[in-house]
Amino acid sequence: MGALAVVAVEPGRISAVTGALTAAVGVRAPRFVDEDACRRLVGGVYAGRSAWTAAFDGVQFSLGRAWYTDLELGRTGAYFADAAASDARVEASCPGLQDLMRGAASAVAGAPVAQRRGFCGPGVHVFPAGGWLAGHGGDVHFDVEGLSPAQIRGRAPALTYVLMLQAPERGGALRLWDATYEGSEAPTDAMLSRRHVDVEYATGDLLVIDSYRLHQIQPFEGATDRVSATCHAALAGASWEVWF
Repeated sequence: MGALAVVAVEPGRISAVTGALTAAVGVRAPRFVDEDACRRLVGGVYAGRSAWTAAFDGVQFSLGRAWYTDLELGRTGAYFADAAASDARVEASCPGLQDLMRGAASAVAGAPVAQRRGFCGPGVHVFPAGGWLAGHGGDVHFDVEGLSPAQIRGRAPALTYVLMLQAPERGGALRLWDATYEGSEAPTDAMLSRRHVDVEYATGDLLVIDSYRLHQIQPFEGATDRVSATCHAALAGASWEVWF
């Protein structure tokens, strides 16, 4: 049995991602965004710090509301009520970032993508240096909480996009297992014992994975926060939708 593969594609050829994911656990586009652009975006993230949304007692923060955190914290009403303002905050702090992420999703889908009705658009996660996640790593999970029961039953195509805006000094890789969603959001011991690969990021790298794949952010060290832009995309009927 061969090693698990994470395939690299040129930034201008991310339309090859969907095909590559049939044989790989992830696809990375190195230097999808150049370092100067990342620095500008990260500067905007920190300038907009007063507008961050805290989650899990400060384990993580987001610029723009993230569906999975508000779902787990029982804040879904606030999520939907704040969706338009959330997008406005992201655009004000990081002009063009949402369009950049939607453009990546569209290139991979080979078709236009629409924002999921009522949901927030692409946003930014901030995991603080020296914080709980830096020391312990993130939850082991699948990205299926945003999918409808019908999409899950039909195994609708669904992808997660992570653009590293600021990589931590050491660590912070994304661990991908040779395991996918099997009907429960709780991973089994058998899944966790399967092969895995740790995908290291450099600032500006874009990683695309199947949202049904089991994954986890690894611990990291140093004084630099881990800052990444994220969106999820799924096929809904005949068209693709994105959300955060």
